[in-house]
Amino acid sequence: MFDFLHLLDFRETGPTYKLVYKLMAVIFLSSLLIITLMPGAVQAEEPDVGAGPGEEAALDIDIIVMIAYIIIILVLFILEPIRLDLIAVLIPVGLVFLNPWTGIGSEEALSGFSNSATITVLAMFILSEGIQKSGLVQIIGDKISRITGGDEVKQIGVISSLSGTLAGFINNTPVVAIFIPMVTDLARSTNISPSKLLIPLSYASTMGGMLTLIGTATNLLASDISDRLIDRPFNMFEFTHLGVLVLITGVIYFVTIGRKLLPDHIKPEEGLVEEYEMEEFMAEVIVEKNSPLVGKSVGETLRESELDMDLMMITRGGEQFIEPLQAKSIRQGDRLVIRSSRDTLMQLMNREGLRFRADYQVSEDQLEEPPRGQKLVEVVIPNGSYFADQSLADVNFSERYDTCVMAVRRGSELSHSSLDDIVLHPGDVLLLLVNDPTLKRLRRRRDVIVAREMEKEDYRREKIPLAVAILAGVVAFGVTGIVPIVISALAGVLIMVVTGCVEPTEIYEAVNWEIIFLMAGLIPLGTAMELTGTADYIAGQFLLLAGGLPPLGILALFYLFTSLVTNVISNRGSVVMMVPVAVDAALRMGAAPFPFVLAVTFGASTAYLTPVGNQVHLMVYGPGGYDFMDYFKVGLPLQLLLAAVVSLGIFFFWGI
Repeated sequence: MFDFLHLLDFRETGPTYKLVYKLMAVIFLSSLLIITLMPGAVQAEEPDVGAGPGEEAALDIDIIVMIAYIIIILVLFILEPIRLDLIAVLIPVGLVFLNPWTGIGSEEALSGFSNSATITVLAMFILSEGIQKSGLVQIIGDKISRITGGDEVKQIGVISSLSGTLAGFINNTPVVAIFIPMVTDLARSTNISPSKLLIPLSYASTMGGMLTLIGTATNLLASDISDRLIDRPFNMFEFTHLGVLVLITGVIYFVTIGRKLLPDHIKPEEGLVEEYEMEEFMAEVIVEKNSPLVGKSVGETLRESELDMDLMMITRGGEQFIEPLQAKSIRQGDRLVIRSSRDTLMQLMNREGLRFRADYQVSEDQLEEPPRGQKLVEVVIPNGSYFADQSLADVNFSERYDTCVMAVRRGSELSHSSLDDIVLHPGDVLLLLVNDPTLKRLRRRRDVIVAREMEKEDYRREKIPLAVAILAGVVAFGVTGIVPIVISALAGVLIMVVTGCVEPTEIYEAVNWEIIFLMAGLIPLGTAMELTGTADYIAGQFLLLAGGLPPLGILALFYLFTSLVTNVISNRGSVVMMVPVAVDAALRMGAAPFPFVLAVTFGASTAYLTPVGNQVHLMVYGPGGYDFMDYFKVGLPLQLLLAAVVSLGIFFFWGI
């Protein structure tokens, strides 16, 4: 039988299938919006629909233009012809050009950049950097191995609980980034597949983001929209009790049902040689006297050969030379360690005067403890990376970083050939041979995450009490309302810098600017949906399609629909589009709008059906060797379980 869902595995099966998945997502979401253009919902007499403030809304040219514009934005978000932050900048520009229909002027279009939610998120990135640089998370991670030993259930439970709890107070991206190398090392040292631990780490961190207002940028954005629409922003611990319930549910799920659904793609007993299947792709050759390569530089040789290969090391008279090798001349008798396929190696020897050393066999020690300060490391390409959607050749990766790229892992698939031509995607893992200066440069960059830690980073552990106190102060002032959370967060940033918890040069690197621009660009879109009556109109159509479900059923439907939308676009985008619709739908039913705002907020942050539901899901994609179906199989039962828990929890705590 044809495996239809295999089409969705766009990261495993290549660009064609990636395009298929994206086109399917475009068609699905666009169809839903086009359905809203069918008149009738707002005029239909539904017994459960009250006299909400938007009841008189009718389909007009303004709404048609807005829905068409939203479809265009969705298509751009899904297909990503340009970077997401650039798409976000286009949104307010387009709204101003469409001013006769959207009512958005330049002041409203730029309101997202001065919005308190945007500034608070920017400040929280820097506060999270201070906690990360202190080494607190690393210390906690190191203690996990001593607590859990080799017990898989304990490991999953402790990792999920700790990552979720930490993500309630600092951004989940650095939490997952720090935990990845710790978890992979723990898995191998206790003979457990890292595939069993990394999805729980990622999913739990997003659940933990729902513990506090500052747990995720989405919460701050939803709070701002809620304040504007119904004069009800979130306080710091507004939904902590529900967030705790969600996190506990997730942890219990992963140590019971979820654990049985988690794959074990990467075998724990495998070392780097076996894991990356390097035996077939490394060989040593000896340069013969009559070889035309004698006297040529390595760079010249590689350019002229036009073969898919990398020269990793030259051994000459007992001395070894490793990257950078481009300017190194080749001499008679040199022993060259080459990464290539056997077919490529045969072509090279047939025409270049090289002799294959048949007794050479790559060993684990040679890879894991390379000579002269070289280190073998894995790095992950995160979402929003400069290297994403570019090939290694485009960014001149090997020469820029004095490194040899040995293999690329995309999910469960490995690539050893034509590496320079591979277009990198978020979630890809690169196996690199690097020197100490290169490793330090890679650790400083936000464009890659060093996933397998070969040495400990120098943390400012003497700053731990101070960094924790600053973050606690920010939270305390935000809770008491002495000053707005945005002011306390900015004050916290200033104190972090003055006290040396964060260096001034680290401030801008700490911020995920893609998220900042995304928030700033999306905020005016929500304003336009309200001004034109588009949100009210869509709410009417939503209630018509709901078929007269009771309010609790519609609440659950909003949670599920928002999580579904978030699985194909950003969680911030789904909040901007869905919160106004949820508010208007609640008012139409005569229900309290705040519970519906919460349902959308939780749905946007707990999307678990695809690896694109949240950027941290992509961060574990390569290190765990996952494919699309792993996320779907593990995430579907969890998504349905949380739909019940969140809906019933909202009903119990806040009523409808």
